[in-house]
Amino acid sequence: MATPAPRINIGIDEADRAAIVGGLSKLLADTYTLYLTTHNFHWNVTGPMFNTLHLMFMTQYTELWNAVDPVAERIRSLGHPAPGSYAQFARLSSIKDVPEDPPKALEMVRILVEGHEAVARTAREMFPMVEKAGDEPTADLLTQRLAIHEQTAWMLRSLLE
Repeated sequence: MATPAPRINIGIDEADRAAIVGGLSKLLADTYTLYLTTHNFHWNVTGPMFNTLHLMFMTQYTELWNAVDPVAERIRSLGHPAPGSYAQFARLSSIKDVPEDPPKALEMVRILVEGHEAVARTAREMFPMVEKAGDEPTADLLTQRLAIHEQTAWMLRSLLE
């Protein structure tokens, strides 16, 4: 018979860890949904800005792909399973699925601006509970994600001016 794993004792109580994991699960779902949307737009963009947007979207979906693992691993570090199914992501995400028919290029940009702003809001909403729990690693992760999503939203928004 295997010996059970020791209880988690990292200085954050179970209730706080569970609340933080709830927020991180939403952040993971938003990040993955935005990744999928951005990759979709990379494949389907057309028009005079094709090359610029195709390359920009590739840079953005690569960054998003690399962002999901640290979020999921933080959830695991807090002692909970990370969500990973499309059904879970659809339930948890604040970002709507994209239309089945690809939108025009500038509409893609607008949708991505809204997506990055949504992820930033999801991350920002977590700070009070993270600070209350003294969860500095999660606060650091959130700060990094906020900086990236706010900057990316600004860069995309600039294309719409």
